[in-house]
This record gives sequence, C-alpha cells and structure tokens, in this order.
Amino acid sequence: MENKSHAFWAGLFTVVLLAAIAVAAFLFNVDRSVRVPYDLIARTNVTGLYTDAAVRYRGLDVGKVQSIKFDPDHPGQILIRILVDTHAPITHSTFGSLGFQGVTGIAFIQLDDNGRDPSPLPSSDKQVAQLPMRPGLLDQLQQRGDVLLRKLEKVANDVDNLLSPEMAAQLQGTAASLQKAADGVATLTQQFAPAAGKLPGTIDQLDRTLASTNQLITGLNRPDGPFETNLNKVGTAAQQAGDALTSMNGSLQELSARVGYDTLPRVNSLAEDVRSAARSVDRAADTFSTSPRSVLFGAPGAAPGPGEAGFKWPAPRAAR
Repeated sequence: MENKSHAFWAGLFTVVLLAAIAVAAFLFNVDRSVRVPYDLIARTNVTGLYTDAAVRYRGLDVGKVQSIKFDPDHPGQILIRILVDTHAPITHSTFGSLGFQGVTGIAFIQLDDNGRDPSPLPSSDKQVAQLPMRPGLLDQLQQRGDVLLRKLEKVANDVDNLLSPEMAAQLQGTAASLQKAADGVATLTQQFAPAAGKLPGTIDQLDRTLASTNQLITGLNRPDGPFETNLNKVGTAAQQAGDALTSMNGSLQELSARVGYDTLPRVNSLAEDVRSAARSVDRAADTFSTSPRSVLFGAPGAAPGPGEAGFKWPAPRAAR
C-alpha cells in the first residue's frame, strides 16, 4: 500500500513538473510585441526565404516573415507579408532587399531607407501598405553576369587572335627587326671607339680656347683697355654732335620767332594795302563804266531831293 502511494505521488510530481516546464516555455516563447503588417512587392527570385524568416532594419531585428505567395493580380509578382514592430521607422522611402546569413543559404529580409521621403508610412490589417523589393547582391551579380561573360568571351577571342599564326609571324618579324637594330647599335659603338679616344685631346684644346677667350674678355673689361678707350672716344664724339644739334635747334627757334613776330605782320599789312588798292581800282572802273564823261568833266552833282531847289516830281506812268 505504501509502495502504491509513493508511486502515485512520484508520478503526480513528475506530471506537475512537466506541466510547469511547458507553461514556462510557452510564456517565455510567446511574442508579446505589437507588430503591423506590410507587403513587399518582389519581382526577383526569393531563393532561401521561408516563413518566419527574420526581418531586419539595417541589421536590427524588427519583425518576421508571415507569408510568401504569388500575386493573383500580377502574374510573376510575389507578395511577401512581413510583420514589423511599431517602433521601426518605416517611411515612404523604405525598401526591402534579400540578404543571406553567411554561407548557409538562409535568407532574410533587409529593410533600408534612402531618406528621400521621411514621412511615416501607416499600415493596418485592413489596409496593408506596400514596400518595393529591390534586387539583392546575388541578383545584381546575376544580372551583370551576362555582361561579364560577354566581356570575358571578347577577352578570350582577343587572346586567341593574339596567339594566331599570323600574329606569331608578326612577332617573329618584330623580334628579327629588334635583333638587327641591336646589331647596328653594336657596330656603331665599335665605330665610335676611335672618336672616343680623340675626345680627351679635343677637351684639352677646348680648355685652351676657353682660357684665351677668358683672357680676351678680361682685357676688354679693364678701365684702361682698348675697348674702354674706344667707347670713351665714341661718347665724346656723340656729346659734341649733341652740342651741335642743340646750337642748331636754338638758331632755328630764333629764326622762327623773327618770322612770327616781324615778317608775318608786315606781310599782313602789305596784303591789306593791296586789297584797298584793288577796291579803289574796282570803284574807278565801275564809275568809268557807268559815266564815261566823269573822266573829263568830273563826277556829276547829286540830283536835288524833295524840298531842294530844282526838284521835280517824276512824271506818272500811263496806265496800260
């Protein structure tokens, strides 16, 4: 009887302990954070992404993936429903991309923001907001893989053309030309050897020539040298010529003053007298032309005017 009672209490304790462990595990594993849904619109591959995958905002865990399905309204488009914490700064410029954890191949959602529109993007269960899904690193490499392959193929073709028989023949001809040029340089060096042997004597002669030139320049620079004496003579002659020019300039100025102040006034007076005589002759010619009798009998008297003796009124003209 005691054995049965002991077994009962042992079993009951085990059951209670297991229930307590299960309740504690449930309480510790329950996610009590408040999250809002967002839909990521993906037009690229989502290989390695599963439900309950992590959602990170610039490396920080902010949620998880709820579902992955095709968009019934747009064939080939994938809708990824994610649940994001309310404290995550989701804005109108936030976008998602696919990231990978090391070399395991397990993917997660990486959220980022370019900062173009910092206004918050509201979302709810009734009206779920949408975020764009940009290609990840592997997608970009895949998109650029064709370009890289074409460039590698072009490089391979260029290498193949470089190693073609025609190019090999050209390279051999170039090598032969270089060998001929090297032989020519060697021959030129041998021919230059006698000239190089005469070079020290030429340098000595050049030194003597430079010494003679230096001596000549020293003699020219002496104050009592011939060069300085000749220069002094040239300077003296130039000074005498300058004095003569100065004297000639004074004479010309005096002559100009006499012409301006003495001769020109006399010439002007003579010209005035000539003009008066010309006017008198002109008047005499006019008088002779008008009344030739005045030459013999003198100029006629002036006709009497009104009120004077002998004045007569002119006869009236007959009307036509």
